[in-house]
Amino acid sequence: MFIKILILTLLALILLSLTSGLFFLILDKGRSERTVKALTVRIALSVALFAILVVGYLTGHIHPHGIYPATPPAGGQPR
Repeated sequence: MFIKILILTLLALILLSLTSGLFFLILDKGRSERTVKALTVRIALSVALFAILVVGYLTGHIHPHGIYPATPPAGGQPR
């Protein structure tokens, strides 16, 4: 459960960093480095999120699932 909360927190921080980058882009009109710093933070958070997803999958904390179940439902035809 902790890893899911961590993933959601990182996603929220990525969106916040992206929003602040847009805000600085509009506010500064390209005259400062705040936009670049905000987007650099977003990239670092995205890399961290990807690493956590890979580690979570490899350690078994995250289990992928598909759209369709692995076995057909009892008494019915598979879709």
